[in-house]
Order: sequence, then structure tokens, then C-alpha cells
Amino acid sequence: MTAKLATAFAALALMAAPHAAFAQAKDDTPPTAFGENKEAAAEDTAPKAPRQYAMIDYDVASDPDNIWVLDLSNGQRVKARLQADWAPAHVARIKELTRAGFYDGVVFHRVIDGFMAQGGDPTGTGQGGSELPDLKAEFNPMPHVRGTLSMARAASDDSANSQFFIVFYPRFSLDKKYTNFGRVIENMEAVDAITRGEPPATPTYIVQASIASDNKAPPPPPAPATAEPISADMLSAPLPTK
Repeated sequence: MTAKLATAFAALALMAAPHAAFAQAKDDTPPTAFGENKEAAAEDTAPKAPRQYAMIDYDVASDPDNIWVLDLSNGQRVKARLQADWAPAHVARIKELTRAGFYDGVVFHRVIDGFMAQGGDPTGTGQGGSELPDLKAEFNPMPHVRGTLSMARAASDDSANSQFFIVFYPRFSLDKKYTNFGRVIENMEAVDAITRGEPPATPTYIVQASIASDNKAPPPPPAPATAEPISADMLSAPLPTK
């Protein structure tokens, strides 16, 4: 009897051994649905909330460090809100060039009726820019509507530098293709009065660009063009014949 019990216990031990070995070798790493892994998985799969873009503040007395002031050769002063939340690098570039006096005296070289007025090229040809490196695109979903400030560029998305344009009427086809960085908030009528042409015969130009927080006074209006003085010889010249 004792011998039979011993044999039975030995057999049970042999049968249990593989299971014990398996138990020691099994992977005890918790599945991804447990503990910290569960939280990480939830973060990866949870839908992300759409980005919220800052609204335009039309109060010209608010946040003057983000108001671009353009004194134009037509005698008008325009104020535009720079939206750093939409395009931080582009707004920083506009501020840097403005405070360096880069835009002073620069013409609007391409002005298309019903579309936009483009400027920011010191050569006045549409081919120039600043010596600073080109900017990476900061395309955003903000629409190109009346008064929009947007950055001009070449064929490459990442080729904006100093040139910009102001939209006369909505052009939604430009959305997410050009970097929208602000909006005119005062005196859009002065933008409407910019001389048309590609290029204009007598272009409107920026007399002075500034940031509102720098408190620059409007410059004196440009002197009117003076006619050639009339000489005695001109008075005594014969009348033209038909």
C-alpha cells in the first residue's frame, strides 16, 4: 500500500512539473488595459479637441504691441491687428522689420481691383525681400476676408520673407495656402484708396510703419509735386501751330 501511494505521488509530481515550469516562464507584463498602460492607451486613442484660434480684438486701445500702424502717402493712417496666436513667426518678422524702418518708403507695387494690395518689397518689383531668412509656412484655417493681412510668397510654401498683401474682398481660395497673420481694424477705406496697377503709374507707398506701443506720431504729409517754374522764355515762345 505504501509503495503504491509513493508511486502515485511520484506520478503526480511528474505531471505537475511542466505546469510549474510554464508558470515560472510566463510573461507577467500587464496588458495595455491595466494601470498606467491603460491611461496611455486612452490618451493615444482619445479624439483631440480642435485647436482654438484667438478672436480679433477690434479695440485700437487694446494690446498696442500687436497693432501695426501704416501711415500712407495718401495722407491716411491704417491700423491692423497682428495675430501672434495664428502665425507667431510671421508676426515677429513684421515687428522686427517695422522697428528697423524696413517698410518706410516702400510702395504697393501690385494692386488689383477687387482682390488685394501687395507691398513689402524695397525694390518695388515684386522680386525683392529682406536679408533675413525665409519663413516656414504657418498656414491656418482663418479665412481671407476683407481687411485680411497675409504673407506673399513664391512657389515654395516656405518662401515668405517681407512681402505682404491686404485683401479688398473675400478670397477663400487662399485659405491654408498663404499665411494669414492679421486684420485691418481701423480705416480700411484708406486701403481701398491705394492706387491700382501692376505696377501702378504713381504708386501709393508707406511713409512710416510702426508698432502702436512705440507711440510714433504721424509723419508730415508728403510735399505735393511742384510744377516747373515758368520762365520769360516760356512766356515769349510762339504758340504751337495746328
